[in-house]
Parts: sequence; structure tokens; C-alpha cells
Amino acid sequence: MTRSLSLIVLAALLVGLLAGEWIQSTGNPQWLGAVDVVQAFGGLWLNALRMTVIPLVFSLLVVGIASVADATATGGLVARAVALFTVLLFLAAVLTILFVTSVLSLWPVDRASAASFIAGAGASAPHIAAPPSFADWLQSLAPSNPITSAAEDKVLPLVVFAIFFGFAATRLSVSMRESLAMFFRAVSETMIVIVHWVLLAGPLGVFALSLGVGAHTGFAAAGTILHYIVVVAGTLAVSTVAAFLIAIVFGRQPVGRFITAATPVWAIAFSTQSSLASLPAMLEAARRGLGISERVVDVILPLAVAVFRFTSPVGNLAVCFFIAHLYGLHPTAFQMASGVAVAYAMSIGAVGLPGQVSYIASIAPICLALGVPTDLLGIFLAVEVIPDIFRTLGNVTGDLAATCILARGEKTSSAF
Repeated sequence: MTRSLSLIVLAALLVGLLAGEWIQSTGNPQWLGAVDVVQAFGGLWLNALRMTVIPLVFSLLVVGIASVADATATGGLVARAVALFTVLLFLAAVLTILFVTSVLSLWPVDRASAASFIAGAGASAPHIAAPPSFADWLQSLAPSNPITSAAEDKVLPLVVFAIFFGFAATRLSVSMRESLAMFFRAVSETMIVIVHWVLLAGPLGVFALSLGVGAHTGFAAAGTILHYIVVVAGTLAVSTVAAFLIAIVFGRQPVGRFITAATPVWAIAFSTQSSLASLPAMLEAARRGLGISERVVDVILPLAVAVFRFTSPVGNLAVCFFIAHLYGLHPTAFQMASGVAVAYAMSIGAVGLPGQVSYIASIAPICLALGVPTDLLGIFLAVEVIPDIFRTLGNVTGDLAATCILARGEKTSSAF
């Protein structure tokens, strides 16, 4: 979605909540019945978004993993970059779970408000299955039938299969590999076109969903949504500070010099909410402001923008755990491990997608891995424009931090 459409969707959310509150205050049974009909169209819109998730996830991962494998083969610097990106992403994911669960335990959503919010969104209470044993979880990592896993929304086995498929594709001849990559790239691009079409109806879909929420919960829904924004945006802001500290401590950058160099990058990231649009400013900041050699900068920063989003697991897991909190769910250790693995895979696979497109494509698979319903994503999509600012700020800061660390390694290593 463009910035203007995102603002229209946000306005549709507010109008829907206000209209629902008014209908609730009238107590008119005919109006309340009409709300149920309108809300069904919101469910249709949300299902239209969710129908693209599985093919989009698989095709993005096949193309993304194959490209990373090819990139790793180009030199020692790139191999170290991919290894550093992996460490930072997993570290960010684990720390996010600890941080978000701690925040929500200290500042929980009122249970009555959460139940009303879920009911207003048309979401039913989830079925809570018995947690799997470690042996069952380990055995489930490799799908006996990938198609069945996709049909049953078992995302982690599908991700494992996609990773094997992507790496296996790198063993093919150049012509076959390029043909296969072209096919799955075409699949992903087709799914993105569908998502764009569906998002054009975003104002109507979000209005329909928020109308039901407002009619059932009134202004209490606004408090739950504000709680969500503060928790997710706050977590992303903390990750941005963490990326800044990584650049200072591990990248050995003086505080003043890093702030001076990064300020123009932050300004562009804030205004555009795009790491790609911030790339020219990042190149300039790294070369002139931070004094990093062009050989390092010209390789690492484009690679970072292509396959590394520091805040992807941070923001996505924060959303999933907030939704789990609303439902009163407590993912098991195995589900958390699955969620972290899927969050890492999606942070690479969904790179380059527009914010609202990647919101569904990245978060829905993590929710499924955690055993968390995806019914509320349509409502929270409407306010993604606010957390997305902090996502981009954290991403560009993480890109510069990783470049600083790898530049230090190049001083003592000639491998490239």
C-alpha cells in the first residue's frame, strides 16, 4: 500500500470503530444485524489475504535461500556477512520473546476487554491442543507430505522443505537453476499482484472488521489497539537502540560520529519507511561519515538490504505474542523454537516486499507456527503504518551496525 492508502485504511479503522460504537449505543436490532452482514465482508477480505500466504511463503523462500547460497559462494566477506546476519537475527528473536512477554506480564490487557475485542472481530476461541513432546516436534520438522502440511497450515515443516528445496536447486545446472528460480519468482510476483489487488479494498475490509469490533466493544477497542501499538512500536524502538549499541560496542564507532553519519539516513527512513530508498544515504554515511572502505560498503550494504532485516523477527514476533496474549495462549518451548525458526526464514524470504504486503506474508506463518490464530491481523494491519516507521529505523541502523562490524574484520583478514 502507498502512504496515502495506508492513511485511508487507518481512517477507515477509526470510522468503523466510531460507527460501531454508535450502533451499539442505539441498541437497534436491525442495525446490529446489519453489522453481522457487513462483518462477513470483512472476513471475506481477510481470507482473500490469507489465501496467498502459503504459495507466497514457499516461493519466496526457494528464491531467497537459493540467492543467499549463491551469494555465500562469492567470497569470504559475504560468507561472514551472512553468518553475522544469522546470529543477529536469532539473537533479536530470542531477546524479543523475553522482552515482550515481560512487558505484557507487567502491563497486561484486561481479560474482559481482550475477550470482547476478539468476539467483536468475529474470531472464535482457539482450540488448545495438548503440547507435543520433543520427539513429536522433532519428527514433525520433516514433512512426510509437504502438500498436506500446506493444507493444514503446518508452516514449519513447509519452511524446512522449502529450505531443502532451495539449497538443492543450487546443485542444478545453471540453465535449470535459472529456469526454476524464474518460475518461483513468477509465482511470488503473481501472489504479490493478488495481494495488491486485495489491499486496494483495504479501507472497505478494515471498515467492515472494525465496525464489528466497535459494535461489540465500543471505545474499549481503541484502548486495545493503542495497547498493541505501544507494545509493538516500543519493542521495535528498543531494537533500534540495540542496533545502535551494537554499532558502538562491537563496531567500535564513536557515538558522536555514528549519530552524525546516521542522522540523514534516519531522516530518509522515517519519511519513506523504506530501507531500499535509504540505501544511497547509507552508502554515503558509511563511506564518508564512518570512514569504511568502499570495497566493504559496496558489497555489504546492498547485501544487507537484500537479505537482512534486523527488526523483522522483532516486530513480527511482538505482533504474534501480543495476539497470543489477547487469546490467553502461552506457546510452548517447542512452539517458540518453531516460531523463531520461521521468523528467521521469513526475515530473509520476505525482504523487498512492501510493508503491508510483508505484514501478512511474514506474520501469518509465525502465528501458525506458534499455534496463534490469524483472525486479528486484518485489524492490526490498519495501524501498521505506525510501527512500520520504527521497523525501518531499526533496519537501517542494523545495516550500518553490521557493516561497521564486518569492516573491522576486514582489517585483519584479506579473504574476499
